[in-house]
Amino acid sequence: MSHSIQVLYPVTETTNFDYDYYLGTHMNIVGKAIGEHIKSTLVTKGVAGGPNVPAGYHAIATILFEDKAALDAALSKMGPALDDIVNFTNSKPTTLIGEVVG
Repeated sequence: MSHSIQVLYPVTETTNFDYDYYLGTHMNIVGKAIGEHIKSTLVTKGVAGGPNVPAGYHAIATILFEDKAALDAALSKMGPALDDIVNFTNSKPTTLIGEVVG
């Protein structure tokens, strides 16, 4: 069964997010650190939380893995990616690790 990590970067009045750095540099760091274990990635830029509602998240990254073994292997190598977060945002990310069921 596939597994995933979702990393959510919440918007607050005091947070910022550098999308150019995130897409151009950070995701490359992620790829170098754990790319051999990744099945696919998806990055969603927050634009709204509904009609006339501001986005609650700057971005959500979804990383898909073939199985739990690939996820576990990737988790042990995430250090460089985690250390890089301060270079593109001051938002404190929330993470969801899960089994893909649909």
